[in-house]
Order: sequence, then C-alpha cells, then structure tokens
Amino acid sequence: MAFRYGEYHDGPDPLAPPYDVRAALDEMGDAILSGSTPVHALRDLLKRGLPGGQERRGLDDMLREVRRRRRDLRERGRLDGTLERARALLDKAIGQERAELFPDPSDDARLREAGLDALPEDTASAIQELSTYEWRSNAARRTFEELRDLLRREVLDSQFRGLRDALANPDPEAMERVRQMMSDLNDMLDKDARGEHTQADFDSFMAKYGDLFPEKPRNLDELVDILARRAAATQRMLASMTPRQREELSNLINQTLDQAGLSDQMRRLGEALYARRPDLAWNAPERLTGDEPLGMGDAVTALEELADLTQLETALRQDYPGARLDDIDEAAVRRALGRSAVDDLEALKRIERELEEQGYLLRRRGKLELTPKAVRRLGETALRRVFSSLDAGRRGDHDQHDAGSAGELTGSSRPWRFGDEQPLDVVRTLVNGVRSGGVTLGDRVGVRLSVDDFEVAETERRSAAAVCLLVDLSYSMALRGTWAAAKQTALALQALVASKFPQDAVQIIGFSNYARVLQPDELAGLDWDMVQGTNLHHALLIAGRHLDRHPDFEPVVLVVTDGEPTAHLMRNGRSAFEWPPSHETLELTLAEVDKMTRRRATINVFMLAADDRLKEFVDEVARRNGGRVFSPSAERLGEYVVNDFLRLRRAR
Repeated sequence: MAFRYGEYHDGPDPLAPPYDVRAALDEMGDAILSGSTPVHALRDLLKRGLPGGQERRGLDDMLREVRRRRRDLRERGRLDGTLERARALLDKAIGQERAELFPDPSDDARLREAGLDALPEDTASAIQELSTYEWRSNAARRTFEELRDLLRREVLDSQFRGLRDALANPDPEAMERVRQMMSDLNDMLDKDARGEHTQADFDSFMAKYGDLFPEKPRNLDELVDILARRAAATQRMLASMTPRQREELSNLINQTLDQAGLSDQMRRLGEALYARRPDLAWNAPERLTGDEPLGMGDAVTALEELADLTQLETALRQDYPGARLDDIDEAAVRRALGRSAVDDLEALKRIERELEEQGYLLRRRGKLELTPKAVRRLGETALRRVFSSLDAGRRGDHDQHDAGSAGELTGSSRPWRFGDEQPLDVVRTLVNGVRSGGVTLGDRVGVRLSVDDFEVAETERRSAAAVCLLVDLSYSMALRGTWAAAKQTALALQALVASKFPQDAVQIIGFSNYARVLQPDELAGLDWDMVQGTNLHHALLIAGRHLDRHPDFEPVVLVVTDGEPTAHLMRNGRSAFEWPPSHETLELTLAEVDKMTRRRATINVFMLAADDRLKEFVDEVARRNGGRVFSPSAERLGEYVVNDFLRLRRAR
C-alpha cells in the first residue's frame, strides 16, 4: 500500500502542540504593566493575534481584509446590467422585425411598423405589449425569446442562486419542476409554522431538489437563512436604483413571474422569509460605483456579500458594550474570508476561553478581572524584566531557577515536618530507612522509605524583614507618564519577596488624597486616582502600623513619588488638601518620618520628578532619617527599587 504525505489543509494542524495560554498572558502583561486594564489588554491581544510559533491572524487583520473586500465589491460594477441588456435585446428584436417588414409594400406591414413606433419607452411595458405580437421575422422571434429566457433566469437567480444554471436550456419540464419545488417549499414552511415540520421532511425535500441549492443546507433553518439573505439583497438592489430604474425592473420581475406561473408562490415565500428574518436590512440602499454592468443575479450576489461584510465588520470591531468573540458568526467569516480565517478565529476564542478556564481571568458582575494566579505570573514577568536590566555582577543568585534554602547549611539535620522547605539530607534519610527494616532482597535490592525516615538539613536562621513600599497614586503620576513604571515596580517587588524571601512580610501602600493597603491580586489592575492630593502622612501612618505588628523584623521602607506632600489626615479622619503645601501638612509628615527613625526604619525615597520643592523635602527626610534619595528615570525605577531592596537585605 502506498502512502503520500503532505501539508494538512482541512483546518488546524491536528498534531500541533496546544497553544500555551501563559504566553498569551505574558503578551497581555506587557500592556497591563504599561498601565492598561485587563479588559483593554485582552482586547488588544485579540486584535493583534497570537504571538510566538503559532501565528494566527488577529481581528485587525481580518477587519482590514473585510474592508478591502467591501471596497472591491463596491467598485465591481453597476446595478442596471439586466435592464441594459434587456433593452439591447429588445431594440435588436425590433430592428430585426423592421428589417423584415421594410421590403413588404402591404398595408399590414405599414400597420405593424406603426405599432412598433408606438411602443412605450418603458422597457417592461414594451415587452408586455410585444408578448402577444405575431413576429414576422424568425430572427426577431428568437431574439425576443432570448430576452424572455434572460429575464426568467435572472429573476429566478435573484431568489435562488442555483436556478440560472439549471434553466440555461429551459424546457417545460424544467419550469414545472421549479414550480413544484416552490410549492413544496412553501408547504414545508407552513408546516414548520404550525410546529409539524421534522428533519425527515427536509431531507426528503433536499433529495428531490438538492441540485437547485448549491449551498447544501443541512436543515430548514439554514435554508431559510440562505433564501432570506438573498431576498433581502434583491430588495436592497431595487432600493439602490433610481426611481425609474426601480419601476422598470419591478415591472419586469412581476411580468416574468406571471408568465412563469410563479407569482403567487413567490409572494408566499417572500412573506414567510420576511416574517422569519425581519432583522435583515431589507430596504437599505447600497452604492456600487463600478463601470461594468452587472446582471440581476450577480448584482444581488454582490449586495448579499456586502451585507455579510457590513455585519462582519461590526462584529470584528468589538467596540460595542458587552462585545465578545462569540458574537462573530463563523459562517459569515467562512463565506467572506475562507476556512483559514475560521481557524484563526477559533484560536482567538480558545485564548479567551482558556484564560478563564485555566484560572487566569475571572468575570465578576460582567467585569473582567485578573486572578491571583495571573498576578503572580505578571509579577514574575516584571521581576525578570528588572533582573535583565541589572548588571551581571550585581545580580547574585536571584535569577537562579533551582530550589535553595533560606540560609547556610549548619551540617546537622532533624526529622522532616510538614511544611518544611529545607533540602533533604539524603544520606541520613536512607540510613533511617535501613535501620527501620526497609531493606528488600531478591532480584533487586532496595530501601523502602516511610515518612518517619525523612530528615532535612538544618540551615542558619536568616532574619526576616518587614517591607513597606509606598507608591504614589496621584493624578500627576499619570500626567508625567510614571504610573506604569510604579505599578510594574510594585509587582516586581511583590514577586521578589514572595519567591526569594518568603519569610519577609511585605505591604504595598498606595496613596493619593488618602492612603490604602493594596492587595497582591489587585496590583495588576490598579489604576491611578483622578484626585488632588499626595498624602504621604497617611501612608507613613499605615506603614508604621505594619512595622509595629512585626517588631522582631528588620524594617524596610521604600517611597516612590513624583511630588511633595500636599495633603494630610486630620483628627476626624478626613483628608486636608492644600497647594502649595501647608506648614501643618509638612510638619505632620515629617513627624511620621521621625517616628520611622525611632523604629530604626531607614526610608529610601525614589524621586520621579526634578521639582525643586520635592527635592528640598526629600533632602530633609534624608537628613532626619539617614536614608538615601534616588532620582531614577521611569524606565529604570524597577531596577533601582529592587536593587536597593537586595542591598538592604544583604546588609541585614
């Protein structure tokens, strides 16, 4: 048996590895760490598409392709092609008849010529009068029959896409089959309206007339959708014409249906389709600007595709309240952009779905939020960024991925207890297993271990630190473009303490007109406060309480701000704002600085603005407390804060 191998084209590669949703979260993290909200970060990711080794088009790429298709369709041609061709065939038939009558000197010939001269200018009316005319010219008769066949095919094709080819060589049996098909179709719709329709009825209908429906619908709902969209496009074509063109073409349609014996059936079908799909744009005009005249069937097809593309463009923009990828119709994507676009869309939907199912995103009261798991991941990303900017010689072992202990090994060991993170003492653990009779003999010699056999290596006790990071949330941080860097720094420090110094007690405090403790799971989605006031006094009060709760811990206080204190907390708990800063605000804030000094807590200030008042204030803080003042750029803030924290921990 011979086998042939090649690229798989029927959808996504079934052997491809699953998309790593963590990479998607990291992509979102770039936007979130730059100050974006989770909702906007996810929306931007879906618009850009998938990064990495499994590139997929995003919504923006699909949107550009949809708009290009719409532009091409509008420039494809104009809508009066059937009228133009009908008029040309009518004029040709009349000219052929006149050529036959001209040599005849009889009164009958002159009378016929007078009748031809008196024909209405309206194409439909002229065709109506000539429908009973006895043609003298065989060539004229054939031309007129060609005209009627053209109209019959175009009119029916405007309702049923597959009938133009089926009636290319019409005969009475073919037309009778079309009439029977429409009668059966209307009966099936009536039966469905009564609740009596079954899938077996539809299958029987398609077995008889399936060749007339190239779209191959699988059930009645799909068939109704196909026919309704085409019927609505026909109405939009008429609405897009000039009043005279609309009247002429409407008359031609009605005449053709009457002559084919389909008027009543078509009216029934139109009413049923409108009742089922009133949401379609039935009478919305559309403008086509091309030069090529389009036949009625082709014009309806173009307008049908334009309507699909218009709806698809709205869904792809995702700019309406509550927008989700599930709103995008995959069938419309397939019709407009092909199978590969459907695969790209499914991949984007999988990202949105997997981020929720794997516990990174949570919808709460219609709002998208990051979970603690996602915040930890973003903190690790922020920390990696900080370490990547540090000099190699100053990084120490804080970028190591292997497990370690909290201090130096002492050489002794003790029995393992639940929750211990110290490294196992393998030699003593195995010795305990042998002593407890866990040796097995036979073909293979081994040692069976129980929980009581395990021992861990003891390490030197490392001192713990009580860490306070005070982050300015005031409006000026956003105006100066430093807020994103401050948020990224807070995430990085939180991740560093949680991973490398789990014995430390870290508290992140945000302050604007008031101060508040920030929980780790709200850091990523945190935004600046659009209020006036930099209440460092309140922030230091909260930080002092945290240090007092950990009296045996080494105190570490880091302040990130871009402005001098302009608010303080009054005795009644309200915030008092004044700019320039009042003497009372500065006095109360410096009093808290003095309390920090008595707690042996060094305050290091990271100044994000070169304001003279701010510089004067932080110099006074450094003089009273003994701490240091840094003036980093926003891009290097995380590096400065983390490196200073590591320096303090090493010094402790």
